[in-house]
Amino acid sequence: MRTGSTTGTIRTRRTVRAAAAVVATGLALTLGGCGGDDDGGGAETVPDEKPVTVDLPKLDGETLEIAAVWTGAEQKNFKQVLAEFEKRTGAKVTFVPAQDPIINFLGSKIAGGKPPDLALLPQPGAVKQAVEKGWAKPLGAAAAKELAENYSQGWQDIGKVDGKSYGVYYKAANKSLIWYNNQVFENAGAAEPKTWDELLTAARTVYDSGVTPFSIGGADGWTLTDWFENIYLSQAGPEKYDQLAAHEIKWTDPSVKEALTTLAEIWGKQEYLAGGAKGALQTEFPASVTQTFTGGDQPKAGMVYEGDFVQVNIGETKAEVGTDAKVFPFPAVGDSAPVVSGGDAAVILNDSKAAQALATFLASPDAATVHARLGGYLSPNKAVEMSAYPNDVQREMAQALIEAGDDFRFDMSDQAPQAFGGTPGKGEWKALQDFLNDPRDVAGTQAKLEADAAAAYGD
Repeated sequence: MRTGSTTGTIRTRRTVRAAAAVVATGLALTLGGCGGDDDGGGAETVPDEKPVTVDLPKLDGETLEIAAVWTGAEQKNFKQVLAEFEKRTGAKVTFVPAQDPIINFLGSKIAGGKPPDLALLPQPGAVKQAVEKGWAKPLGAAAAKELAENYSQGWQDIGKVDGKSYGVYYKAANKSLIWYNNQVFENAGAAEPKTWDELLTAARTVYDSGVTPFSIGGADGWTLTDWFENIYLSQAGPEKYDQLAAHEIKWTDPSVKEALTTLAEIWGKQEYLAGGAKGALQTEFPASVTQTFTGGDQPKAGMVYEGDFVQVNIGETKAEVGTDAKVFPFPAVGDSAPVVSGGDAAVILNDSKAAQALATFLASPDAATVHARLGGYLSPNKAVEMSAYPNDVQREMAQALIEAGDDFRFDMSDQAPQAFGGTPGKGEWKALQDFLNDPRDVAGTQAKLEADAAAAYGD
């Protein structure tokens, strides 16, 4: 694996097939019957002891701020991790809610002379921008030691810029999953698909039973980029994926046309989308999940695509993960099923003993274990015990992530400059929202994507 492109593109020497097989096998083995709880985690009992594997300094009287775009249950659960750090060090940590794009949010804070001490950045491109702007500070020896001991080389490398470690990938995501309402599938007689054609068949079967097949959170452009990336990775392959991520090929490439045309096989059917395209574009991600798992056997939709973190939102309904809410890997469009990963990296903005200590804690299995027990969370930290996860679904997803090692592709839009891949109402987010509204305009969408990409990458 190597890094070094202007966007932090990840290159692997192997394909995603091994990881896809692990994910598919793991999910198939475990989705038969584990329950859920209010946090979307599961009904199984998890030991409450907290591991202590890393020495932290005493920081009585020290105060810290850490910013992230997390809201709702995700923010609530992370605050419990921060509470453990406070308990062990005596420091006081305040969570600062940020807005997308977080780079712009941080820029305004820095301009005002009040930057947070750390920030969780959801894009490798944003980490690189923070370094280039002189905001991000290198990780110290203690945090670097935790990374070396606990993370695969791939996860270490995507937190580096010019060979120096700046980011701790505290949270990971398996973004190649489709969740479904089990009662809807049973009533319709639909089967879990393994290929794109089988997904279209399942959608037709659900539709014929009287339920709209898909719920899409189109108000949040990032969900649409994830749809595209899974199709593109499976159909065009890893090498093309890397090239497009680095803008080494243009968005007018025939491979992009093929992926958009495939995507339109679902997006182009108004009757397949909850609320049609207009309704989807007004639906935010959390609602896209909850409306799939409320309403008994007549929900607004039978399926919703997104990552493992969907469990947090399912936890806001009465549905139980593994019984009422089940999941299958994103079907293979090409030769193999895709494995797309995302993640959030903790970056130090205000260097201090306390900030370095928090980064070290977040790089340790101690922090991740606290969060894992709360559900709706995956850690790329290979030292986290699988027993920390609250149900079999979570454990299998976590195991697949760790066993995949470097066999994954990081979210393409997250690798891009934030102006293109991570800004509401602009770049890729906006172009794909427009495409959802009019999936017939493949050529126009490609032209818009290429123009915005060229401007953002400085080509």
